[in-house]
Amino acid sequence: MPHPTNIKSRTKSRVLEVSFDDGSVFELPYEYLRVFSPSAEVRGHGPGQEQLQLGKHEVAIAQVEPVGHYAVKLVFDDGHNTGLYTWAYLYELGRDRPQKWQSYLDRLKELGIAYPTVLPKKPAIFRPR
Repeated sequence: MPHPTNIKSRTKSRVLEVSFDDGSVFELPYEYLRVFSPSAEVRGHGPGQEQLQLGKHEVAIAQVEPVGHYAVKLVFDDGHNTGLYTWAYLYELGRDRPQKWQSYLDRLKELGIAYPTVLPKKPAIFRPR
């Protein structure tokens, strides 16, 4: 399995650039990384428990924290900070990005959700006077 040689967070373009020792270089948009977070909050604890992520097109990465010699923890500005992006998962995300992103867009279309997505509005809370 290839190992990263460089990880660069490009805040202006909202892209995490990951270079691997096999010569591969992947540009992974922050939104894509957030939508495909490996966390249980996003993936669930088994098949059918996945949570579709909406309103992430403007998300930013506040921090990239190394975890041992096998992963990074991405801290997003929407408060999401769980899930470890292993080298193998980052490589998979880069290699399979077109198919994974298209499957996300297809799922949105299937549900009648326009892209870019917006966060669902919270219902107004009635407060008696």
